[in-house]
Parts: sequence; structure tokens; C-alpha cells
Amino acid sequence: MDWDIVFSGANLFAIVAWAALILLPRWPAMLSALLYGVVGLLSLLYAGLFVGLVSGMIETGVEGGNFTSIDGVRTLFASDPGLTLGWIHYLAFDLFVGIWIARDADAKNISRFVQAPILLATFMAGPLGLLFWLIIREPAARRTGRFH
Repeated sequence: MDWDIVFSGANLFAIVAWAALILLPRWPAMLSALLYGVVGLLSLLYAGLFVGLVSGMIETGVEGGNFTSIDGVRTLFASDPGLTLGWIHYLAFDLFVGIWIARDADAKNISRFVQAPILLATFMAGPLGLLFWLIIREPAARRTGRFH
């Protein structure tokens, strides 16, 4: 398997989705396409690769990887398959969080100009963008009376 193609394809897929989320009108069909289409497909790709790697059907080329120590995780990420799997994990979860932020911000009438840098931060550094949103969200939720 050409891991550069898998990595690049997933990356491009996610970048297009992020651009749509930030720049396009948020029609329900578009948000559903991003959630079920893009996040769903990234998750499906992740699941297939995960099962293949865990079962040994896909060789990593490294031995001793595990999730119980920093050395074990380093070993997992030391291979192209492990690194690609981890990256797809980030892409799927960060986009899911970005969609939640966008929907929540729209429901609270937060300007798209305020949302854009938060969404970019979420795309580039997931938890940092989420932290920014949580800080901005609290007063907006109190103003609108919408805590959910």
C-alpha cells in the first residue's frame, strides 16, 4: 500500500471539508454531508486501517508498539502505517469538533468572522481551537439562554 497516497488523500479530503465548513453557507444538507460523508468516511478508513494493523493483515514494519507507554506509542508512530492511522484519527475528530463548534456558534448567533479563526485553530491545533470556543461560548450561552 502506498501510504503517501493514503495520507495525502485523507489530508486533501479534510482540507476541502474545512474550507467548506468555514467559507460556504451552512445549509443542513451541507453540514450533513460534512458530518456523515467526510467524518464518516474518514472514520471508516480509520476503522479499516485499525483492524488491518491490529490483526496483522497490514504490516507496520516495526515491533513492540502499544498504547501503554510513550515508547510503545513512539514505536507505533515510527511506521508510515501507524503515523497515517494516527493522522486520520486527528482529521476525523478535529473535523467533528469543528462541525459541532460551527453548529453551536450559529445557534448562538456568533458572527462567522468570530468563528473563522476559532475553526482555523481547531483545524490546525484541535484542542486549542476547542479551548478558544469554550471560552467564547460561555458568555454567549448565558446571553442567549442556550446552554446546550
